Amino acid sequence: MSRVLSMAYLTACDATPQEAVRIAARLGYAHVGLRLLPNAPGAPQQHLIDKPEAMRETVALLRDTGVGVFDLEIIRINEGFEPLDYRPLLDAGAALGARAVLVAGDDANATRLADGYARLCELMKPYGMTADLEFMPWTAVPHARAALSVIEAAGMPSNAGILVDALHFDRSATTLEDIRALPRQLLHYAQICDAPGRARQGRDFTVEEMIHTARCARLQPGEGDIDLAGLFAALPADLPVSVEVVHLDRMRAMDPAEWARQCLEASHPFIA
Repeated sequence: MSRVLSMAYLTACDATPQEAVRIAARLGYAHVGLRLLPNAPGAPQQHLIDKPEAMRETVALLRDTGVGVFDLEIIRINEGFEPLDYRPLLDAGAALGARAVLVAGDDANATRLADGYARLCELMKPYGMTADLEFMPWTAVPHARAALSVIEAAGMPSNAGILVDALHFDRSATTLEDIRALPRQLLHYAQICDAPGRARQGRDFTVEEMIHTARCARLQPGEGDIDLAGLFAALPADLPVSVEVVHLDRMRAMDPAEWARQCLEASHPFIA
């Protein structure tokens, strides 16, 4: 079964949105992911919000190449979360035809986190995009069971979703049984990469180590010890996959398109 494949922001993190679309089109990715808001204050991002000329150019490239935008990053639900603050991101997503928005849960108050997520889903409904909550072991949503609990507490909104990242699956207290137990309607895409596996290393990683690997030092599929075969066998066979592989040191010495090509090629054995 042929998968829908997307090139995640991190796989070509130095590319502008326009460059990312051109790379994806050359290599055969059906979609791209774009980071239009930073994942931390002052962190890198791509600039389209409030940039009408860049937005017009990107929309034209999408039309001409046939590449789509799968997901946008990132909305973080924290203690002072206000969904309306993210309307510019959602408006950009509508203009780009995006299908999903990546959401992180940072509010340690479970009731308030679920309420914030529910309000976000309600705001997003007219935009036709899903709100895909990514479990990450250093956040208030540390594993797959926690993500499901948040969505259940939010009332199972029709546009709710859970994003499964292979790295966070390995680093978190998430089992293959947990993955198989996720309701199909909540799964819209998954992310693939590799890394030294927690089981093979025989230890848990520190928060600092986990964040460094996630943002700076992922491996191409097959180079590490994550049970990618088991994970993608547990996920639906038709689930779209975002290739999310960043290794800043290696990427500095390589053409961005060549890195993205290698990552795509390395992913195929696990998701064919």
